Amino acid sequence: MLRRLLLWDIDGTLVRAGEIGALVFDQAFEDALGMRPDSRIRMSGKTDPQIVSEYLALMEIDEEEHHVPTIVAHLETRMAAAAEELRVAGRPCPGVTVLLEALAGDGRVLSSVLTGNIAPNAVVKLAAFGLERWLDLEIGAYGSDHADRRMLVPIALTRAATAYGARFGPDDVWVIGDSERDLDCARAGGARCLLVGTGRTPARELAALGADATVEDLADTARIVELLTTGLD
Repeated sequence: MLRRLLLWDIDGTLVRAGEIGALVFDQAFEDALGMRPDSRIRMSGKTDPQIVSEYLALMEIDEEEHHVPTIVAHLETRMAAAAEELRVAGRPCPGVTVLLEALAGDGRVLSSVLTGNIAPNAVVKLAAFGLERWLDLEIGAYGSDHADRRMLVPIALTRAATAYGARFGPDDVWVIGDSERDLDCARAGGARCLLVGTGRTPARELAALGADATVEDLADTARIVELLTTGLD
């Protein structure tokens, strides 16, 4: 019987996409508007629609409600086209493949994603490294579901309940991510949070945020499995 729901962030937690993540935004803006942003914003922990909105504000372009869907659509096309480049230039974060496989073998645990990526781009990034096989992506929550990441935990809970008839209490839902926004979203959804120092923020800084747990990376499979399944025996 399912008793634990694990919601994994993607960028910086499960995979590193290198410069491709930023490049596809540049390309999507050029496709839609004929120009690229001339500077970078910090993307970590933000949803794709939020990132697009912030770039539009930075570029002083109005009619956000018109431009965001158009640019996001181009973002999907550009990420699909970059799939092979992602396989070459990107990589899974340390320990991720072994850890996800180990957790997938525990019938009490359901793993999915909670990510700022729009759903199609999440699939591309995971499939580039064969990680999608260990995750139920149908019940995940994505930037394409809501621009505010804090709204995503309830979406995943509703999908899990619909798909499996499983209802998880606050102690049985973990958000695993690499940024302060992952913690904010976990707290907003009443979930526990594990922060991992494989993204842009070092583990020593993440540790000061007050998450339920913080680790340098996910390489110690036994330790992470024990942490995420504590209380299931």
